[in-house]
Amino acid sequence: MISAEDLIAGAATEHAVDIPEALLPDADDRRVMLRPLTVRDLRLIARAARDNDDLSGALMVRQALVDPALSLDQIGALPAGLLQFLLSEVNRISGITATEAEVMDALEDPLVQASLLLSRELGWTPEEVGRLTLGETMLHVAALRGRGG
Repeated sequence: MISAEDLIAGAATEHAVDIPEALLPDADDRRVMLRPLTVRDLRLIARAARDNDDLSGALMVRQALVDPALSLDQIGALPAGLLQFLLSEVNRISGITATEAEVMDALEDPLVQASLLLSRELGWTPEEVGRLTLGETMLHVAALRGRGG
């Protein structure tokens, strides 16, 4: 069985990532080193960024970027497309990205289908649907199906 040390050691693994030429056409070397984000990193980022998604992404890239290390101001000066690429790579190596197949499988889940139906037919937000109990969700879906919705 794997040891706790081996599990934790994965957080120190560095990944070489090549930035596409289209994002940095004039650079001779487009390779950066990233490390996966830890649960601790994500907690700190969530606390620091609160409800600011733009700041969350910048903080995630800053925390994961090993070489070259950049300040938050330097991260803010990056072209938007480059930041988006780096963020998607950080998510990938950190294991917090779903593949298209995983997303499509999740959409087949009956509870997801019910949530989508309530959202579409009643105009409810995900937060509103999320506050419903399973019984309330089933009751609303049954009512919609009964009326032909």
